[in-house]
Amino acid sequence: QLQACGGGLVQTGGSLRLSCAASVGTFSSYFMAWFRQAPGKEREFVAAVSWDGGLTWYGGSVKGRFTISRDNAKNTVYLQMNSLKPEDTAVYYCAADPSLRTVMEVHNRIDYWGQGTLVTVSS
Repeated sequence: QLQACGGGLVQTGGSLRLSCAASVGTFSSYFMAWFRQAPGKEREFVAAVSWDGGLTWYGGSVKGRFTISRDNAKNTVYLQMNSLKPEDTAVYYCAADPSLRTVMEVHNRIDYWGQGTLVTVSS
């Protein structure tokens, strides 16, 4: 019920915007988040946004470069990624859960996951 898109190949310093369209019932009841997983590494929290978009949280490695936002009228969450670095290369997954604690701390209990979209940043 989550469909992510927007990944691709970009050079260092470039930008990409990921989108995730959701079919999860009442979209505005869910915290939405982005995670990523690079080859050989554990899944990493990237960003999360509150029900109304008024509050956001970011992982330390992306703070100041990435921006998460949502459009509840379109049931879509976005991740604007600027100043991309080779270490941002990963498969990016969107996620949805009604609990902020689950999104931030108990990832394996998240209700919905998207299929992932690959972002490759060349040096």
